[in-house]
Parts: sequence; C-alpha cells; structure tokens
Amino acid sequence: MSKDKKKDAPEDEEGAKGGKKKLLIIALAAVLVIGGGAYFFLFSGSGEAAADPATETGTVVLSIEPVAINLAGGSYLKLGMALQMSALYDLHAGGGHGAAAEPDGTKALDIAITQFSGAALADVQTNREALKEALEHSIIEAYHGEVYEVRYTEYVTQ
Repeated sequence: MSKDKKKDAPEDEEGAKGGKKKLLIIALAAVLVIGGGAYFFLFSGSGEAAADPATETGTVVLSIEPVAINLAGGSYLKLGMALQMSALYDLHAGGGHGAAAEPDGTKALDIAITQFSGAALADVQTNREALKEALEHSIIEAYHGEVYEVRYTEYVTQ
C-alpha cells in the first residue's frame, strides 16, 4: 500500500505543475486580449478624414511670450499663450501673394490685455475657464478662423 501512495504522489505533483502552466498560459492570453482591446478602443480612429479644411488643425503653433497684465487692486496676471493655427492659415501662408510666413500674435496679445486689464484678482482666479473661453472666442473671431485653439502656457496671479 505504501508503494501505491508513492506512485500516486509523483503524478499529483506533475498534474499540479501542468495545471499551473495551463493557468499561466490562460492568464497571459487574457492579458494580451485585454491589451489588444484597450488599444483598439483607445487609439483607433474612425478612419474618416475631415472634408472641410477649415476644421482641420494645422502644423503651425504660435507661442506668445508671457506678459504681465495689471489687475485691479495692485495685483497682476502673468499670461502666456500658444495659438494653434488652422489649415486655413497654412493655405494662406503657403499661397504667397504677400501672405506672412510667420503668424503675428500681436492681435491676440492685445485682446488678452484688453480682456484682463483691471479685472478683479478673485475673478481671474476663480473664473479661469470662463475667461479662457471668452478670450478664445475673441481671438478666433479676430483672426477670421485662422486660429483653431488657444492654450495657456503660463497663468500666474499675484
């Protein structure tokens, strides 16, 4: 009887090792399937190109150096911006006929100074997103659709 127990014991150990290998292979396959699915859902596009070039983003980004803007009560806002130019700008700049090769950020800077000058420090600190949306709308309108998006590169109050 003791011989039968010894014969069964090695088979149980081999069976346990084989079970662990199978479990490891199944777990690895599951991780690969989940990773592939995550990649598909997160990084795959619809594959459709936009037909309207006015809505496509361009490759030109205009960085505007930070400027200190006086606020009410002796405080100030240090504001830096980057303008994402649309494909319309690329078409106008590439077409020649007196179009500037480098975009001009003076209009955007003037609009920002006008909007933020004399504003209350509390408003600038608490309504940042609303002020950004208003600034972005004004800049897009001033540049006649050549600016696609406005991003803050610096926004410091004191």
